[in-house]
Amino acid sequence: MAAPAGRCLWRALAPRRGWIFPGLDQRVAAVPAMVSAAPPSQPYAAAAKTPKKGSRKTKQEETKKKQVTRRWPLMSKPVDDVYLTWYYERPSYDVEKAVGMLKKFQELDFTYPKQYVYINVFLDMALQKKKKVDPFASTVLLPHRFTDEMNKVLVFTENEQEAEIARANGAAVVGGVELIKWILEDEIQVDFYVAVPAIMPKLIPLRNKLRRKYPSTKRKSLGHDIPKMLQLFREGLEYTVEDERVIETRIARLDMPTEQIIANLKTVIHDICTFKPSTYGPFVQKLVIRSSTSEGLLLNLDGILPQVEKVEEEKDAENEEKDAEKEEKDVQESVST
Repeated sequence: MAAPAGRCLWRALAPRRGWIFPGLDQRVAAVPAMVSAAPPSQPYAAAAKTPKKGSRKTKQEETKKKQVTRRWPLMSKPVDDVYLTWYYERPSYDVEKAVGMLKKFQELDFTYPKQYVYINVFLDMALQKKKKVDPFASTVLLPHRFTDEMNKVLVFTENEQEAEIARANGAAVVGGVELIKWILEDEIQVDFYVAVPAIMPKLIPLRNKLRRKYPSTKRKSLGHDIPKMLQLFREGLEYTVEDERVIETRIARLDMPTEQIIANLKTVIHDICTFKPSTYGPFVQKLVIRSSTSEGLLLNLDGILPQVEKVEEEKDAENEEKDAEKEEKDVQESVST
């Protein structure tokens, strides 16, 4: 009963509440103004100031970005038979042992015994300053052939005697200027092109068409010894540099004797090393051998690279020793004086 009575009393006194509570209406009216006078809240954060180029924060951030995750050094040899390969260095083998392992893999896996043997050669193409060795292609005559396939070779000559010699040595096509039109129209397609120097000025229209196969002295496809050139390109092995520094080519069959496989391998490596002077350091960085069905085995380069590099290194060492001896003598003479 007290609550309804209070409400009725407040309604009755409402017209005269200014008399009873002076200043109440002004206080109530001032409340919204006070609330609206408060500063508006910021719905978004203020944009961060861009630091200056030379500030310490930017340098610290750059150093953090440049920091590379440290990697523990790899261990040399595993102790157990089962291990994680990425914790250990890749093992390297001598050539004889690696070829024996490939033969053993074939016996254990019961794969084709006459499968091809391949090598992957990784090269250092750098020269002085920013110069590099241009990607190249070459043909090499192996000491032990592993296939009966013969390449088709075309011989450019206008001399009848040279043409007869070319046909007698197994040339697929022999001719002169009349062959240019047929080659441009793709009516004649062969593996290699050989020419004598006398006809070269007339073969200029074929330069863009043949490109790397255009006869040149660098590729040993230009000269007077037609039988030698025909033997090289009919029976030889062609290899090219891919991805600017890698050579992948087959060198033998797995059922061949180990000595013959190694001899073919060394012949190819020695021919590759002729494309970069030995004064710039070793050309071959890494050498991997494998068969068609096996994993790749990393080879030790000792005994495979040409001996010329070793001889030059010995000469350099001797020269350094001589220079050191001269310096010691000069020092002793200066001390004695």
